[in-house]
Amino acid sequence: MPSDNAAAVSAFVEGAPPGEVLISSYNSLEDGRYYDIESQRSFNFDHQTQKASDVQPYTLDSEHSDLITALLKSLTTHSTEHYPSATTTVCPASQSGGIALLVVSNKYSPQNFWNGRWRSTYLLHPSSSSQTTLTGTINVDVHYYEDGNVRLMTTKKIPEMKVEASPALSPAAPAAEVVRKIAGVEKGYQEELNRGFGRLSEGEFKGLRRQLPVTRQKVEWEKIGGYRLGQDIGGGRSR
Repeated sequence: MPSDNAAAVSAFVEGAPPGEVLISSYNSLEDGRYYDIESQRSFNFDHQTQKASDVQPYTLDSEHSDLITALLKSLTTHSTEHYPSATTTVCPASQSGGIALLVVSNKYSPQNFWNGRWRSTYLLHPSSSSQTTLTGTINVDVHYYEDGNVRLMTTKKIPEMKVEASPALSPAAPAAEVVRKIAGVEKGYQEELNRGFGRLSEGEFKGLRRQLPVTRQKVEWEKIGGYRLGQDIGGGRSR
């Protein structure tokens, strides 16, 4: 079984949800089946081959169905505007009685020697009163491997936030407010990460090694056997 941390997997099979769907414990059914809210389909999923099969119609049975549909629409708009290749889903969180909102975005750039993944999970606890709350977790994994091997893995817990709009009024109103809260949190965390990268670049990373040798020129390592140690590398005169 997958963990609560969502993973984006391909489901390119005839009749299956197009593109990427999220596989997580939140949209898991019995006997290895999963469902996709947007396409209203359920399917078997093989975790070894990462392929879907036996696609069937699926109708969500939840007291929050209208709110879930509105949340998915707003969350998809948000993720499309802010993340490359983002995949989203919204579904009931049966264990907590709330609603799970999941966003996964992967960015691969092998020609520039780096990869990155953003994963955010939010739990909304709707209430007919003004006590609707939202909590969450953001996971970021960045790997840079040109002339070295540096990896950043970080997790940020989002403390409980109050959502003012009541689902009893109209599903669209609380959905827009929830995604507005999410957008603010994610923007703030991205700015925090950027500041952290800046401090690393100007601080710790600079102290790890020289960017250039004392000659202020890069060493051509493929020619290292032909260098004269004193003159070509050290910059001194040969005797």
